[in-house]
Amino acid sequence: MVWYHGVSYFFGGAFLANAIPHLVSGMMGRPFQTPFARPPGEGLSSSTVNVLWGSFNVAVGYLLLCHVGVFELRNMEHVAVAGLSAVVSAVFLARRFGRFHGGNEPR
Repeated sequence: MVWYHGVSYFFGGAFLANAIPHLVSGMMGRPFQTPFARPPGEGLSSSTVNVLWGSFNVAVGYLLLCHVGVFELRNMEHVAVAGLSAVVSAVFLARRFGRFHGGNEPR
């Protein structure tokens, strides 16, 4: 794998992981934090803004995974890079936003 394909797959996985809470919250009609809230990342944005932000994250993740190099689901190296970044992003976001939603406080 060319190094910049790996970087693209890493960020593609992170964008796809970030899309999940925004799409789910938005589709459930619940507000959630976005970069557009006041204060950014702490205030709540409407469910509509979350669906749009989540959709944007899916689109960027798709572009990074499917239009840079040749991402193959059967290639463990490709999947490991994207999957690792998705897990790292999910854990970081869980710890970051857990304080707003009753999750565990970071230690």
